[in-house]
Formats: sequence, structure tokens, C-alpha cells
Amino acid sequence: MAGTQASAQDDAVELTLYYPVAVGGALTDVIDGLVEDFEAEHPDIEVDAIYAGNYDDTRVRALSAIEAGDAPQLSVLFSIDLFELIEQDAIVPFDDVVETDEEREWLDSFYPGLMENGQLDGETYGIPFQRSTIVLYWNKDAFEAAGLDPEQPPETWDEMAEMASTVREAHDDDDQWGVMIPSTGYPYWMFQALAFQNGHRLMSDDGTEAYFDDPAAIEALEYWVALAEEHDAMPDGTIEWGTLRQNFLEESTAMMWHSTGNLTAVRNEADFDFGVAMLPAKEQPGSPTGGGNFYLFKDSTDEEKRAAMTFVRWMTDPERAAAWSMETGYMGVSEAAYETEALREYVEEFPAAAVARDQLEHSTAELSTYQGGRVRRALDNAIQAALAGDMAPTEALQQAQQEADAALRRYAR
Repeated sequence: MAGTQASAQDDAVELTLYYPVAVGGALTDVIDGLVEDFEAEHPDIEVDAIYAGNYDDTRVRALSAIEAGDAPQLSVLFSIDLFELIEQDAIVPFDDVVETDEEREWLDSFYPGLMENGQLDGETYGIPFQRSTIVLYWNKDAFEAAGLDPEQPPETWDEMAEMASTVREAHDDDDQWGVMIPSTGYPYWMFQALAFQNGHRLMSDDGTEAYFDDPAAIEALEYWVALAEEHDAMPDGTIEWGTLRQNFLEESTAMMWHSTGNLTAVRNEADFDFGVAMLPAKEQPGSPTGGGNFYLFKDSTDEEKRAAMTFVRWMTDPERAAAWSMETGYMGVSEAAYETEALREYVEEFPAAAVARDQLEHSTAELSTYQGGRVRRALDNAIQAALAGDMAPTEALQQAQQEADAALRRYAR
């Protein structure tokens, strides 16, 4: 028996997987445990899962490995990396690998809102894995102490500004703010939510155009700036993505906008009563989706591609997607995941676990274009300049538009 096992391991297909972590928590331990379980069930496939940093770090590492002739077979990368990966001719669509009707049904089993950033020209390049929307976390104890209804989060921009100001006024010693929206890490993502709530999409579906200086976008950035400057509800300047969850847990802010991927960590660590809600609306409610997809790399054998897809199917199986959602706070990526007994009971006990999923009905694809790094950087710089008071929102977004237009000029159709 031992010889047979050794022989199976010698013949195993070896896969390298790069993956990112963009939220707090011991997610590397969760991934390592899943890989061990997979290998136990599939002794003919070995997966070397390598934590590669944040999303940008992971993309750079994967593309560098390809250039060095040591390409991974698959990776979890930003869902918005699609256009760059296609332009680099680095990935293949899953459609080229599936062979059976069952596998094609699997491709069609995911929430459509999570597929917007993974499909192009009718083909599926990205399979949802650690996917999210932005949600509003609020401290019910802080609301009650400020005379607000602890069970009623803000549903509109006006209500959020008013409630945040009320909380702030209740704390003359400056130890608690009303709301914090992070402006490092992924400021464009937060801004995209505000613009979408104001009825505006920031980019074209084909990734060739950006629309940053539209009046609705300018109004969205003016509102973000006004939370600090006019309402005294949010601190001036930069709010760090990486430390915001801890700010909320330490009650430095009564509300925060953050990824649902932080949900389980907040639940485990908060020593106060908190709630989770959809983001407030202006013209409409909503959030861009976010997070990472599985991709298959072109520079691998047919056998490796089939083994990689076997692993992706296993990782996105409804029972496993349900367990991943409960472990992390990321969404179950399919309706079938929420129909499992485990996740159904979890949602009944902890309704906050369904907020991001429910918000998919009011979602939009995350900002994704060709030359994505340059385009997002232009927008990030504009947002931060406006929040720091260095530029007026109109001027900042007009400059970002000019930079985006320059980056995208050669893709115009």
C-alpha cells in the first residue's frame, strides 16, 4: 500500500497557485487547510499554494513568473485584472477547458453579478472565489449613546451625514468619529460606490473608456469631502484601509465602509453590538463587487489545465463555498452555496452574513479597464488630493479624466 501511494505521488500533477489576502484574519491558514483537504481527496494532484501579498503584489508576482519561464498553472487575482491578463496573453478561458455538459453547467452556476468582471466577448476567464461588496458596519451601542435608533442604519446619503454628525457631537472629547471611508488601498472602489449610488458608471463595458469627470461623479466626490469639511463627521485627510477595521473595533468610529471580507473577523473581535447594512443611496442603492477570481494560465499543459480546473471546481463547490463564506465573510459565490444547510442555518443565526449577497441585486462591475493600473492610479490620486484639500473635486477629477484618456487613447473603438 505504501508503495502504491508513493507511486501515485510520483505521478501527481503538480500545480502552483498564487493567491492574495486583502483583509485581516488568518486566511492563509484557511487556504492551507483547504489545500490539504483537496490533496487528500485527489492524491493525483499536488497544489503548492503560495501567499503572494495583496492583489497588486500577486499580479506582479504571477506575471513576473511567466516572464521568467516559471509560470503558475492558476492564481487568484483581482477580478479587475481581466483586461491586463488578456492583453498579456497570459490566461485562457475556462470554456476552452470544459469538456462535459456538467462542467458547462458549473460555469453557469455563479451569481451573474459576480461574473461581470470575469467574462468578455461571451467567454469566461475568471471564476469567482473571494468575492465581496462594500457594506456599512455600524456600532449599535454608539448609536444608542448618541440618541439614535440602534437598529436603524442610514439608508440615504443625507441620513448618513446627519447620523454621523450626531454621533460626533455626542463625543466632545474627540475619541469617536461618526463615519470612516478608507482612502488608501482601494480608494477608487469606495468612490465608485458613491458614483454608482448617484446613478453613474465610471467605465465602459469593454474597458476602453473611463468617465471620471461626469457631474454625477463630481457630486459624489464633493459629498465624500463634505463629510469631513462640512459635517465634521469624518476625520480630515487619509483614512487607512489596513487599519480601519481596528479603528472600528476600538470604537474610534461608529460607522465604517469596508469589504464584507472583514465580517467574520469583526464578529469574532467586536466587544459591542454591531450591525451590517447595504450602503446608503442617493439616486439608487448599490456597491461595486470586488475581490478575486481564479484564472487559468496559458503556459501550462492540457493535463495541468484540467487538474487546475478540478481544483477550482472543488474550491467553489457549494458546501465549500459556504464554509469559506462562514470562515471569512466573503460571499458564497453561487445560489447553491446559500441553499446548503450549513450556510442557511448560519444566515438565520447571523443575518449580517447575507447582506453582501442581497446587495448583489444593486451591484455593478468593479472599475476595470485596459491600462487598469494607470487609470485607477489617476483616480486614486484625484480622490486623495480632494480629501486632503489640495484640489477641488472638479479640478481633481478633470485631471484624472485627462490622464485616463491618455492611457486609453490607443484602445478607442
